[in-house]
Amino acid sequence: MKLEPDQKVFCVTKVTIVILNLFVVTSVWSLDYDNWQGDLRPISVAHWNETTAKHLLERAGFGANPAEVATYGKLKPRDAVNILLGVKEDTRPDTEFVHSGIFEKGIDPFPSSRPATTELAKKNGEALGIKVNESPRPMQAVVNQFFYWLRASRLETDRVAYWWADKMLNSRSPVQDKMALFWHGHFAVNEDKVRDYRKMYKQLLLFYRHGLGNFRELMIEVAQDPAMLAFLDAGVNVKGSPNENFAREIMELFTMGPGNYEETDIREGARAFTGWNFKSLDFQINSDDHDDGEKNFLGRTGNFDGIDIIDIILEQDATAEFVATKIYRFFVNENVAESLQKKLGDSFRSKDYEIKPFIEMILLSKDFYANENRASRIKSPVEFVVSTYKKLGLTQVPGSPDFNLVTGALGQRLMHPPTVAGWSYGKSWITPSLLIERGNFILDLMFPDIEFIPQDRYPVYPSGPEIISVHRRLRKGYDITLASQPADVDLSADMVAMSNDMSDQENFNTRYASYRGWQKAIEKVIPISRDLAPIDLSTIVSEAGLKTPEEVIHYLANRFLSVEIEDEYLGELANFLEAELGTNDIVASKTYMEDALRMVLHLILSAPEYQLG
Repeated sequence: MKLEPDQKVFCVTKVTIVILNLFVVTSVWSLDYDNWQGDLRPISVAHWNETTAKHLLERAGFGANPAEVATYGKLKPRDAVNILLGVKEDTRPDTEFVHSGIFEKGIDPFPSSRPATTELAKKNGEALGIKVNESPRPMQAVVNQFFYWLRASRLETDRVAYWWADKMLNSRSPVQDKMALFWHGHFAVNEDKVRDYRKMYKQLLLFYRHGLGNFRELMIEVAQDPAMLAFLDAGVNVKGSPNENFAREIMELFTMGPGNYEETDIREGARAFTGWNFKSLDFQINSDDHDDGEKNFLGRTGNFDGIDIIDIILEQDATAEFVATKIYRFFVNENVAESLQKKLGDSFRSKDYEIKPFIEMILLSKDFYANENRASRIKSPVEFVVSTYKKLGLTQVPGSPDFNLVTGALGQRLMHPPTVAGWSYGKSWITPSLLIERGNFILDLMFPDIEFIPQDRYPVYPSGPEIISVHRRLRKGYDITLASQPADVDLSADMVAMSNDMSDQENFNTRYASYRGWQKAIEKVIPISRDLAPIDLSTIVSEAGLKTPEEVIHYLANRFLSVEIEDEYLGELANFLEAELGTNDIVASKTYMEDALRMVLHLILSAPEYQLG
């Protein structure tokens, strides 16, 4: 591909058709790393260097800058792995999340829908802590509160995601963060259904607390977690009418995988979990709803409860193999031979389902560093975005481009996995359109969009500008009934007269409630800081002592990529940089080279090779 100086090159590089054929990469490692695939024995000190350290930092964390790579390259392999596995004794994130204080007495338990809310208000004379009153619209305040919590919880969940992203960017225990991300996709729960950021945050802390601990303890905690119980309909799993959602998912998605149980096991397992529920943020067992009869589960018979079911599942050979292989795929390679799956399961079981020593074994294994496993894994959107920030030397996730919108557009919005099965990894992250979106993220990072308006300050709906229409009409003096007409309806004099006649007949107005709910949510939720990324490529290049465009291109490629780009393309990039600068003297162009450096880095980070880690 020929790069001309006048292109300004705001585009994704190379022909998009390369994408789907890209991901079998020719290794640039020494032949010493051949024939290591599937070998779980530890790597020797003699084979350890900056290249292996860089691979470890990319996979076990979110990448590193050249200085960190050099430091880890001087360590022994076990010391390097142990540092990355380091977990503080209290197993909590370094910095606590600062809550906005949006929760109000009466909101919990939150009704399942707006109609359920108004029915509750009719029955009890109040709902969500708000009384039905004698005003012209007696239930308006109740419905306002319903929409307030929907909006506020969503916005606060976005803040939790930002807090988590900052945690990943600055972590001193990156494997702990990586495993929290893994378990979030494994035990997938979506705020859209849970509708309570507090439960989502509590589950995230659970993954930090047990994510590198014992899998049995983790599984029990998840099974008793309010977010999971809400997401998989624990409230309707009662004696005499068991709901099979959780029992099915615990076997199919969380432990054994499909094909290792029968439908009767699902039904009997569901009976064992009856009565498991929650009150606010606490797990509770409602004994009247629990089926204490005899159950037949996976060939065993007894008066089992939920913990008994989990223990029986953990006795199955399929469980250790399924979970161990999924962890391996997350860290090493999507493709796992059947013989290796068995070895991984045997190892996990021999370690009594202890997660940390199992991951330590993987990260130290020759297999982890084999030629076939280097640059073989497509970065997930969260890994892609966070690692980009980390390699740029940022210490805070910028407010623009918006982290949640970017990762959502790329297919992995935190706290919003698409299904209970979580996200599909591998090539599902890469399509022609998604590769362009990744390039657009880099563009917005290098050359920020000054017209960016965040959704936590300006409500946007797929259905159109209804909220803004209500706001503008109210500001013009229209009453609630008229202001809440569809945005495309012209308001005539006859409609005004009719509105005056009908206004007292409404118990509430839904569009107005949605509007007021948004207003209150935006008033109360702490805004996400909308700073831009403080990128300074000129300083990075100057401090590295680079003197020519060729040196700059090779430095940037080595800093950001896990796989080498073809020399011909590197040469084209160097020529492009020289033409943009008007000189091949980097030192002489120090005062004006920033834009040109950003253009060329946009090209490098938009390349298919950058998607690999």
